[in-house]
Amino acid sequence: MLRTILAVLFITIFLIVSIPIWGILFIIGLFNKKAKEKMSYDCVAWAFGVVLFIAGVNYEVRGLENIPKNQSVVFIGNHQSFFDVVLGYHLCPAVTGFMSKDSVKKVPLLNVWMMLNYCIFLTRTDPRTDLKLILKAAEHVENGINIFIFPEGTRSKDGSFAPFHEASFKIATKSGSQIVPICFTNTREILEAHMPRIKRTHVIVTFCPAINPATLVGEDKKHVGAYVHKIMEKQLEADAKLI
Repeated sequence: MLRTILAVLFITIFLIVSIPIWGILFIIGLFNKKAKEKMSYDCVAWAFGVVLFIAGVNYEVRGLENIPKNQSVVFIGNHQSFFDVVLGYHLCPAVTGFMSKDSVKKVPLLNVWMMLNYCIFLTRTDPRTDLKLILKAAEHVENGINIFIFPEGTRSKDGSFAPFHEASFKIATKSGSQIVPICFTNTREILEAHMPRIKRTHVIVTFCPAINPATLVGEDKKHVGAYVHKIMEKQLEADAKLI
């Protein structure tokens, strides 16, 4: 339980200390928007790096070279744990906005960081509103912001890999961007498998080769989500053998 207590304590302190930092970022943004965006993202990435250290997470990262340079992309991840988000923020390049459920928007202080980092909050109950938000995410990608989404829609309760919601992939197809699948292996063992205790764990994070939806044909082009799911399923099976 000590790791859990220390992690919660650190996050609480970080969020409180964030208040004056936002003032500094506001001033920086008046003169240099890009610098403000990068600093906002770097602050959260650093904080999540500290959380990973406190939690004792030994993360093995593969395939960072598969992230296309000098262009924004759509990151697609499987979702087993809260720590998928922590790892994603820490490892993905600035600036990356995450798709999240709208209930997170109600969390004080945390919601400010998320809005600063172009996070988008899906209702998951209003398809029309969510479609507009997905199109907004596509606009972010067109404007140079990476978007990270978990197309399963929610965290897996038992470690299984659920089918993807195809609508999520409109972000890539509408923006004409590439997709980078990210496979998180064994992250559920950090916390969710024995809640609320955080356990020292070895995990693997694999960045798969980028996929350009525009080059797909036939059923793969029609069902991009299913195509990406098959690739990730194969990679997750391979990575599971290495744990």
